[in-house]
Amino acid sequence: MSMEIREGETCDDLQNGLWILQSKKGFRFGIDAVLLADFAGISPAECVLDLGCGSGILPLLLCARSKGKHITGLELQTESAALAARNVSGNRLEDRVSIIQGDLREAGSFFGAASFDAVVSNPPYMLPSQGKVSPNPVLAAARHEICCTFADVASAAACVLKKGGRFFLVHRAVREEEILQTLKEHALAPLRLRRVQPFAEKPANLILVEAEKGGIAREMSVEDPLVVYEKPGVYTEEILKIYRMTGEE
Repeated sequence: MSMEIREGETCDDLQNGLWILQSKKGFRFGIDAVLLADFAGISPAECVLDLGCGSGILPLLLCARSKGKHITGLELQTESAALAARNVSGNRLEDRVSIIQGDLREAGSFFGAASFDAVVSNPPYMLPSQGKVSPNPVLAAARHEICCTFADVASAAACVLKKGGRFFLVHRAVREEEILQTLKEHALAPLRLRRVQPFAEKPANLILVEAEKGGIAREMSVEDPLVVYEKPGVYTEEILKIYRMTGEE
């Protein structure tokens, strides 16, 4: 590991042999990226695209879990793409990860149709009308659908996926019905859904979804909810295992 930490940055230990540089004032990854990396069923032989990779957290986490032969991160924001590239080189993962700066709405032009086995994405959750939009353009684009809509993300995934390829995503639970419908409209058949609850007695605030390109419409598998906290500040055993804090595999 050889990370150059610049002013306004932190270098955070991912507890898996890898480190990530993040902006102190920019977008910083959260539990949703960790849960998506764990949820994504990707084999070591597959080529994967991360739509909107930010600072590169998903490619790093997937590499640490030996998921994917090669992972490409596509990121619109120049600042974030540059940081992602530094995270790749600083962790000496250039042979497994590539970072491309560009608009995901042009993913077909960058990579060609049917060029990936799997796609992952942690897209912006909020519509422009929801909540206060950050004056920081990087934060604004990461949180709100300013530079792309979820329909744009689904369209990009459908374009670059091979037939039978899978799209794995995390999103807000309040948009579940819309998300599933949008996937179907882009020939991405929802296969698997898992709702994430902050506490056992609380409703879900996130959803994890797997969809198949060109898949036959069939009943979607709804897995048991993933509960994050046993009580305030105390993770459940499953979350601890996902974070690899228990030493279990």
